[in-house]
Amino acid sequence: MIGVEIDFVVSDSIKALETYEKIFDIQRVEVSNYERGLNEVIFTMYGTRFHMLDENPEYQLVGPHPGNPQPMWINVLVPDIERTYETAISLGGTEIQGVTKMDALGISNALFSCPFGYVWMLHQVHRVVTPKERHAMLESMLKQTRRERRRLRRENAKKARPGYEEYFAEDDEE
Repeated sequence: MIGVEIDFVVSDSIKALETYEKIFDIQRVEVSNYERGLNEVIFTMYGTRFHMLDENPEYQLVGPHPGNPQPMWINVLVPDIERTYETAISLGGTEIQGVTKMDALGISNALFSCPFGYVWMLHQVHRVVTPKERHAMLESMLKQTRRERRRLRRENAKKARPGYEEYFAEDDEE
């Protein structure tokens, strides 16, 4: 058998499973029923295998805590982002970024932190955008950003040093 599994530690894996089942389409694979600190849960979501373990410092299993941000997040493509996001927030999730539609990229996304300290990014694909189309859009946005930065730099310099306008003439030509 081969594959990849995402393992993570939460304060209470049984409670976390109950919460995640209300948010996502999850299939239970294995759920233990020991005292808190010894439980573990294995489930699949959209073909990905997850393994949650109870926090237990005695075994060096420490989950996220307030003020201790996690350098990773779980990105889930969902069929109905509005419903999924609203469910997550109603179950104690904390909004990081509400549902944001990006028409040009054909997607909507949102971010929330679950009650167990992990960040979840939700995506819904409304239409497929090829990598070539996406790169062209991003290049265009970067050019606009560079132009805007140059414009602001010129304005600030002109205010600070009247008479130096010709110094910025080459920026105007781009």
